[in-house]
Amino acid sequence: MKAVAIAHPNIALCKYWGKQKAAGNYPAVPSLSMTLAGLATRTEIEIVDGDRDELVMGGGPADVKSLARAVELLDRVREASGSKKHVRVRTENDFPTSSGLASSASGFAALALGAARAFGLDWDDARISDLARQSSASAARSMFGGFVELEAPQATPGMFLPAKPVAPADFIDIRMVVCITTDKAKETPSTEGMLRTAEKSPYFTAWLEAAPRIFSECKAALLAKDIAKLGDLVEQSSFAMHACAMAAGVLYANAGTLEALAAVRELRRAGKSAWATMDAGPHVKVLTMARDAEAVAAVMGAQGGVLRVIVAKPGPAPVVEVG
Repeated sequence: MKAVAIAHPNIALCKYWGKQKAAGNYPAVPSLSMTLAGLATRTEIEIVDGDRDELVMGGGPADVKSLARAVELLDRVREASGSKKHVRVRTENDFPTSSGLASSASGFAALALGAARAFGLDWDDARISDLARQSSASAARSMFGGFVELEAPQATPGMFLPAKPVAPADFIDIRMVVCITTDKAKETPSTEGMLRTAEKSPYFTAWLEAAPRIFSECKAALLAKDIAKLGDLVEQSSFAMHACAMAAGVLYANAGTLEALAAVRELRRAGKSAWATMDAGPHVKVLTMARDAEAVAAVMGAQGGVLRVIVAKPGPAPVVEVG
């Protein structure tokens, strides 16, 4: 049996940063995201007669850590299906990997969906979202299109926690201008950055207190289609997350990041709809209305520290083919 799954990364409008101490991969704060069209992970999963799983990423063998994370997810699928078969996985992204563009979100969403179908599990999207969440919390959100939330209730080991759709992709006519400032992988993986922040940042408690309020207000602004308020809250969430991380010595910005952030402020002063957000990486994403997207992309692409820009619409849910 073979399955091919295609999933899309998502950009958190309200950031998830930090994990609960309960057993399992549960977020410390709620998050709200936008799934991106125009960027994708394609993952092919084939059940084989070998004695181990194989993982090829971007045309080459996966590193030990990536393989181990994939095998953990595959073991959960094998346990649920009653099969002991191994698989050969080939996965590739059409955007930079491990650099703050949510490649783990689309990657584990594609792996979870493809593996479930390859092993014959007729799970609904929520159950596959929960499966993906156990490997990467942001991957839970990539199981749905449009605008998606992942709540952060007090967790208990093994608790079911999928992401949930908030609004469809065509709910509001906005764009995300993705400004790529490097093709290199980031030095500090997200999970390591979260753990260091929780351990060392004097602002982590303040972040845990502020983030749920920002999330609630951000979700309300989205549903009210109040783009100005939404943009302000998106920036607030992003800057609060990065300030908290920086206080622990976790720095994701590079020179191109700072140049791009300054350009966003200039765009707004010039009357354009433009608000910046950053995930755990140096790339700047600019939230803008569709009518301003071309002008915003032109300005951002002209910055010396920006290698290229991608203009993304709110995107679809993953798809899978089984054969």
